[in-house]
Parts: sequence; structure tokens; C-alpha cells
Amino acid sequence: MKAPSPGPRLVGWLHQQWQHKGLWAWLTSPFSLLAFIVLSLRRVLLRSIAECTTRAPVPLIVVGNLYIGGTGKTPIVIAILEELRAKGWRPGVISRGYGVRAGSEARTGSGALDPSHFGDEPALIAQESGAPISVHPNRRLAWQALMQAYPQTDVIVSDDGLQHATLMRDIELLVQDVRGVGNGWLLPAGPLRDPPSRLRTVDALITRLTETQIAPPSLNLAPKELVARMRISGFQQMQSGQRLDPSQFLQFCKNKSLAAFAGIGAPERFFADLRALGLQVPLTTALPDHCAFNANTLDAPEADLVLITSKDAIKCNLLLDSKIWVAQTHSTFSDPSFADWLHERLRRIQTALR
Repeated sequence: MKAPSPGPRLVGWLHQQWQHKGLWAWLTSPFSLLAFIVLSLRRVLLRSIAECTTRAPVPLIVVGNLYIGGTGKTPIVIAILEELRAKGWRPGVISRGYGVRAGSEARTGSGALDPSHFGDEPALIAQESGAPISVHPNRRLAWQALMQAYPQTDVIVSDDGLQHATLMRDIELLVQDVRGVGNGWLLPAGPLRDPPSRLRTVDALITRLTETQIAPPSLNLAPKELVARMRISGFQQMQSGQRLDPSQFLQFCKNKSLAAFAGIGAPERFFADLRALGLQVPLTTALPDHCAFNANTLDAPEADLVLITSKDAIKCNLLLDSKIWVAQTHSTFSDPSFADWLHERLRRIQTALR
């Protein structure tokens, strides 16, 4: 196994520390207490500002998280967009566009977008969902640009923004993964951007798990809880576009050596998903989240096939290498009534806004 770069190694160490209240937590707890005070004061201030902030003319859903880093929000956003479209809604998306230099105006687009201009996650959402997207750190500017460019939009989904207090929202969906709330403490003693009590104020808690993971213990704070199971649904060759389902790909990989690369928030989750399918992947490389890709990034001369995530594939469109295969995923909600619940909530909000 290749040694990961110092960035992912340090992040991995921190996440291990954040799962219990050990020495690191106690040493940094005064800073977490200070963070709690600052957050509380900031929330009061921004709440008064938000009362004077113009709200979107259509219902707005925020999909966010408490746990810092990647909890798998992007697949959940895509799944929600699919559910909304199936119910007849015409959703649009707003995002801050992590790593993108923002100008004075938001960037809007749909379909195949350049990740260097929109960010890798917004580009993936636009490609996978077909929904229009608007990118800017100022979420108000983002939704205004979205509505101007795509006036047919009748519901807005904000990818992240739970802590963006001046963003007027109608529904809050909080996403966590198998780590839950960690040790329950705020940064830096713990992994949280808001205290666990924030669960009481969201509309639903969605726990994103793979097919083999067990949900963390429920705190019974959120009014509605459900699980989103994510599974690898197939593989697509980067160069030719050839698609194989998992069983076909397993057969295709017989007597071939594999390597896997992942530049996501939790790379080990991707590697574990591959192994759960029965794939033998002796060479795995964890890359920094949102990292840029070039011809040398996926260098694995000893491997016959190289496996990457859909999020990373967005940045590799020009790497026409027949060795590269993209793992495609699909999320399924445990509560079959979730789409109906969301639809009815939106209908009531839409009526009130008229």
C-alpha cells in the first residue's frame, strides 16, 4: 500500500482522536468552550440580520452537516434531486464552490461543467442530476443568480450552508455518516461545527451508510431520522464509456491487478466499499479532498486497472487512459415515505409563499 500524503495522514489521526474524549480532547477543550461562546453570539447576531434578509421566492432546502469534512452530502443531494424530479418538481442547486475563486457574481450552469470554474462537487451534482446550479460563497447571490438564469426553478437545494445563518431556509436536512457526532464536542476538541443539540432544530437526520455499515447509536434528538444506503452500482471505463455492473466487473477483473485512488473526505470508505464487493485492491492511495488531478496523479504502472470515485472522475475527463474505471454509486433511502413527506412539506411551503 502506498503511504498517503501527510495531509490525509494528519486528518486521519485527528478523526481518530475525535471519536473519544482522550488527551487531545481535554487539552484543547478550552478552545472548544471558546468556540461555543463565539458560535452562540454569532448565531444571535446573524439571526437578527437574517430577519432583514431577502428570502428566495421558492422553497429552499439546506442539506448540511455538523461533523467537519466529508460525511457524504453530495450523493445525498443527488438522491434528493432525483426524488424531487420524480414528484414533478424542477429543482435547482446552490453551492459555495469549494476551492473556486469567486468574483462579484455567481456562476450558473447545467449539464457538463468545468470543475475548475464551479468546483468538483457542484460539477458532479450538475452532471449526475441534470439540475441547474449556481455557485458563490454568498448563498443569497447564488440563489438570485439561479432564479434569474433558470426562472422555471420551483425549489432550491443548498449543498451545505447549515451554518450560513443569513440564508433563509424552509427545510433543514442534516447528514451524518457512521461516525455520528464523534465525541460530541466542538472543534478543536471534537469534530463538530455545531453542538449536538442542533439536531433538535433540523427537520430530518439522514445517516449515510454503505451496505455493510451499522448505524451509530441514535441520540433521539432529531424529529425524523432515516438511513441512506449507498452502494456501488457499476463501473464505467473512462476512455470508452463502457459500463459493467458489479458482477460483470468482478469477472472482468479476474487475473488483473488493481489500484484505487480517492481524493474525497473519507478515502478509506471508498476502499472498503471496493473490498466489500469482493475486489482485491492491494494498492490504495488516499489523496487530499478536492485535490487537483494531472497525468501523474493516477500513476500506477504496476496495476492493470485503476479505480476512482465519480467525484474524482469529474476532474479527470481529459485523462483518456483505458486503465481508469469509475465506480458509480446509488443511494436508497430506508424510509419509503421520505419522498412523500418532503413533497407535502414543500407543497405547503409553496402555498404559503404565494
